[in-house]
Amino acid sequence: MQLVADVGNTETVVGLMEGRRLISHWRLSTTVPRTVDEYAHLLAALLRERGVVPAGLEWAVLGSVVPLVTDVLRTTLGRVLEGPVHTVGPQSPLPIRLDVEEPLTVGADRIVNTLAAREMYGRDTIAVDLGTATTFDLITADGVFMGGVIAPGVSVGLEWLARRTAKLPRVELRPPDLCIGRRTETCIQSGIFYSAVDAVDGLVRRIRVEWGRDDALVVATGGYATVVGPHCATVELIEPFLTLYGLAIAGQYLSGKD
Repeated sequence: MQLVADVGNTETVVGLMEGRRLISHWRLSTTVPRTVDEYAHLLAALLRERGVVPAGLEWAVLGSVVPLVTDVLRTTLGRVLEGPVHTVGPQSPLPIRLDVEEPLTVGADRIVNTLAAREMYGRDTIAVDLGTATTFDLITADGVFMGGVIAPGVSVGLEWLARRTAKLPRVELRPPDLCIGRRTETCIQSGIFYSAVDAVDGLVRRIRVEWGRDDALVVATGGYATVVGPHCATVELIEPFLTLYGLAIAGQYLSGKD
């Protein structure tokens, strides 16, 4: 078995893998500062629940967009694992190509999403990652990352309204029963939710026209994929753990197990 970790700005998703099969996963807060000892204790406890000893894992793969957490978590994994710890970045020797103006600035999550789409779908794909930011990744059938779009995430509107307005409450993001709200809370839920849905559909349509790939597969992934994705007319497939699968596939290539 192997361990993969997707470090995002808000959450870190840790996955226990067996090859390309996800056995279990956990969500940790990225915004809570932790030491190497704290991470080591936490990971050991989570793995113990599954009857796994960290030292028995074959390898670990880390993809991160938060440099400070990257260093701490990489040190932690190197301490508790006997196998190698791989960190995915733009220069990792993977069977994909970053066809953009500044390839060294492409985030690890977008890199492994490209790899996962190449391996799992084998067709032109638009990967819509609904996390802290909402990213749209253009990926060709043979694994070329063509660029994309980065937009504010679904949670940004909720947090902005709660922080910047005196009387509007913080609400839970969920599909409203009706578009027109009859209470302040339902008005906010509707506004945030359908703004996200319509933004996804609108941007996907623009991307398809500009890219010239009307038949590109649209896959929703990320923390809000199962909430927003089913309501988007352009989303054809929902795979919340596309990034974890991409990390697992990257681990196989980097360990010579492909």
